[in-house]
Amino acid sequence: MSDELDLRLKAYEGRAAVVGGVGKDPVNAPMIRHWCEAMGDTGPAYRGPDAVAPATMLQVWTMGGLTGHADQADHAERADEADRTGRGGRTQAYDELLALLDEAGCTSVVATDSEQEYLRPLRPGDEITFEAVIESVSARKTTRLGTGYFVTTRTDVRVGAELAGTHRFRILKYAPVRRQPKPPRPRPVVNRDNAGFWEGVARHRLLIQRCTGCATLRHPWLPGCNACGCPDWDTVEAGGAGTVYSYVVMHHPRFPAFSSSEGGPGPAGPYAVGLIELAEGVRMVSNVIGVPYDKVRIGMPVRLVFQTYDEGLVLPVFRAGEDAA
Repeated sequence: MSDELDLRLKAYEGRAAVVGGVGKDPVNAPMIRHWCEAMGDTGPAYRGPDAVAPATMLQVWTMGGLTGHADQADHAERADEADRTGRGGRTQAYDELLALLDEAGCTSVVATDSEQEYLRPLRPGDEITFEAVIESVSARKTTRLGTGYFVTTRTDVRVGAELAGTHRFRILKYAPVRRQPKPPRPRPVVNRDNAGFWEGVARHRLLIQRCTGCATLRHPWLPGCNACGCPDWDTVEAGGAGTVYSYVVMHHPRFPAFSSSEGGPGPAGPYAVGLIELAEGVRMVSNVIGVPYDKVRIGMPVRLVFQTYDEGLVLPVFRAGEDAA
């Protein structure tokens, strides 16, 4: 099916896309001025009695505005009747090509690039005409957006019989990639030794174990004191102040569940993972948020916040910035 479709699409190469196009306005000084002001171009060649239009305005004079070129159907007489729609010079062949791509599932479109060639300067008062041809249709291509076809049209812009320039415009008509739903964020492993910690987090409290034998604070939670061996303990609640003791920036693998809320520019990072020293003296690993990942520094003050992720998952993370001190 793909080979058959490719052959059908190739048959449109060389056929007219637009015929009998006429600029809705002559080349004119007000439009040149507006363009130059918008672009910040103060070149002297675009002012005065001998002014020319900026070369890159070539496509401007072919545009139909909000109403299009529907009032110019009579200018399409040069086209073969089978190729003319009567809608301002856009041909039936071009509409058929787009419809064929739509039928193949390539319902989305994106402009990919354009190129222009300038052969003659345009001056105020010049009245332009233009015609376009379907120059090429690519073989089926797979892109990050989806699978589809690149369609290139070439528009020839004339003043009278003289060719003033050409404009090639390329689009991709494609079938969009079906986006997979964002996977859930990995859940922490909860067991009988650390269940109390996660119960506290669910209530937006960061609890630190404290040995009742020697009063040593410890994190992560353990079944016994690693200082004196006492199995008994209670908890103290962290105040939330801390500093970045050390950190790493995770670039790979890119896991979609970790979003730009971690400080990365995209849906999967990069993001900063910090070893945070709490004011109470213990250290814990968590994400540093609130600043770009490449702005995290050792010694940076951070403040504990509780962030809710998908399906009600609450995690302690640390926010850097002016309100963290």
